[in-house]
Amino acid sequence: MADLINEINRRRTFAIISHPDAGKTTLTEKLLLYGGAIALAGSVKGKKTDRHAVSDWMEIEKQRGISVTSSVMQFEYGGCCINILDTPGHQDFSEDTYRTLMAVDSAVMVIDAAKGVENQTRKLFKVCVMRHIPIFTFINKLDRDSKNPFDLLSEIEDELGISTYPMNFPIGDGVDFKGVYDRTAKRILCYERGDGQHEVRAVEADISDSSLNALIGEKNRLQLLEDVELLDGAGDALDRDEVAAGRLSPVFFGSALNSFGVEPFLKSFLEMGPSPLPRECVGGTVEPTDPRFSAFVFKIQANMNKAHRDRLTFMRICSGKFERDMEVVHVQGDGKKMRLSQPQQMMADSREVIEEAYAGDIIGVFDPGIFSIGDTVCAPGMNIAFEGIPTFAPEHFARIRHKDTMKRKQFVKGATQIAQEGAIQIFREPDTGMEEVIVGVVGMLQFDVFAHRMLNEYNVEIINEPLPYQYIRWIDSDTDPKALNLSSDTKIVEDFKGNSLLLFTSEWNIRWALEKNEGLELAEFNRE
Repeated sequence: MADLINEINRRRTFAIISHPDAGKTTLTEKLLLYGGAIALAGSVKGKKTDRHAVSDWMEIEKQRGISVTSSVMQFEYGGCCINILDTPGHQDFSEDTYRTLMAVDSAVMVIDAAKGVENQTRKLFKVCVMRHIPIFTFINKLDRDSKNPFDLLSEIEDELGISTYPMNFPIGDGVDFKGVYDRTAKRILCYERGDGQHEVRAVEADISDSSLNALIGEKNRLQLLEDVELLDGAGDALDRDEVAAGRLSPVFFGSALNSFGVEPFLKSFLEMGPSPLPRECVGGTVEPTDPRFSAFVFKIQANMNKAHRDRLTFMRICSGKFERDMEVVHVQGDGKKMRLSQPQQMMADSREVIEEAYAGDIIGVFDPGIFSIGDTVCAPGMNIAFEGIPTFAPEHFARIRHKDTMKRKQFVKGATQIAQEGAIQIFREPDTGMEEVIVGVVGMLQFDVFAHRMLNEYNVEIINEPLPYQYIRWIDSDTDPKALNLSSDTKIVEDFKGNSLLLFTSEWNIRWALEKNEGLELAEFNRE
């Protein structure tokens, strides 16, 4: 039991979140670099080379230099076993990020020092607050012209409603960026530009050191003395209980691209960040140190290995120890017992079969099509079910059909598998087949990804006909859809579990349907 507790306590499972282009993927790769997981950091900006971010494994991600799906990476550093989940920053893929945040114990929020808090940062932060996830902030790109650091801290507090505690403080910015003052060690780390592959050489100097003028300049030294006095006099103390409760965010300044401040951030995060936390389940709580194995599905990905055309299900282990070939119960599969014989450890699209894993770890298992997002697997006799993961209501719709009538089988397989991943939602009109489907997405860019994947993974070229609908509602009452009195621009559809839904072009149509049909109840989310 002591070995189990020790293994669980040394786990750190966190997501990295940000607005697009704040440097999230670059920071992820530098963390991997220090952990020895990769030897050379890729550059998502390096369009003229064949280098790309290791966490951006999809072909479309390499082409566009953006993350469109979450990546899972595990490595060892400083006696800790670290599980990083790199999430899409683009708002069109926020649903994938939302599911990922359900699987972590803390989050690292990356903010561009020149832009401050941006729209997508606000949205993702709200999800963290809802789950009381501890948040650590890395203010990036100090080597470029930046906002005043005090203004950045105020912006985080005002916009996101969370207190901040700067762990270090920048000295200058842009071409005049000289380094940071470490408030805990009470010393200065002087910045020197490096090759971006390793932590830049840092010259340490005490704030009272007489040589400081030569290192950072007299103007910067005087400004730093004033800033430190203000921080120490007016700032709040570092309260770790507030950090754990998600009400106080430790803030770090640095430059991920130039590897400055990344390793000190990593060391502080591992020291302060939470080990695996208890998980809510239907009727109670599951402690991570419960020796019985339990996990839930938060992500499904088809065709990660194009050579094998396989489908991988990602599970977050919530309690106990997992051992290869152990018997588990698939709760949503009518309690069917099964063996997970080839559990995988992840490094983006690279995998390694493992023999064991512990609470906090993310494992991948081959899926013949039996799992759905939110499913629970656990040890026989445990009798639990973790709370489901809500589905976002799509906001954009299109009628999709295959261009080549001979590719019907591939079309059905591709559309179904990608929908099961949660990347899209598919519907059909009652009493129709699968020659065409209605696809709903949260963001328009998902249509491009869907078309790209259908062509490259299933060899199916699709025709996309945009539809005018903006709202979808599940019929949450015992009402015959065909008997409803609806406006002419409202459409009745079914999802692939047989649930009836209505598509509307406006909120006025929703009100009209409710007023004209007594007893009709509509739900914005699928409650199954």
